[in-house]
Amino acid sequence: MDRLESLRLIIDGQLLSLSGDEDKRCGFVHLYGVSATAVLLARLRGLDEELACAAGMLHDLVSYESANPDNHAVRSAERARQILTELGTCASEEIECIASAISHHSDKGAVHGLYDELLKDADVLQHDLYNPALPADPRHAGRRACLRERFRRFS
Repeated sequence: MDRLESLRLIIDGQLLSLSGDEDKRCGFVHLYGVSATAVLLARLRGLDEELACAAGMLHDLVSYESANPDNHAVRSAERARQILTELGTCASEEIECIASAISHHSDKGAVHGLYDELLKDADVLQHDLYNPALPADPRHAGRRACLRERFRRFS
């Protein structure tokens, strides 16, 4: 079994252990939606798709596990370090790259590293693509405009 499938088993187990069906559904939709979007963005940007995929799967895990969104980015980064270290399938540099992206993903207004920005973009896109009939979060208008410009270059 490859390292992403090993990680998926852990994520699936954590989400399936949640008590509410709606919590489970939201967790699966959001974590795997951000993960898939992150892979697409990594492919377009020439970045490591596996690191992007793992960051997407883990980025909000603590929010679902604890039902507490407070400081979830930093808490999820610590949880990601723990899970990835226990799995033993990632180099320490890979773990730190993933943890950095997760710890910064809520700070959409600041600019951080390549994977940090990729995860922020994937998070915004997943929220927007989940239900395009819903109004977009106005706090992310600038990031959304940058994404539109980037995608124009690919058409």
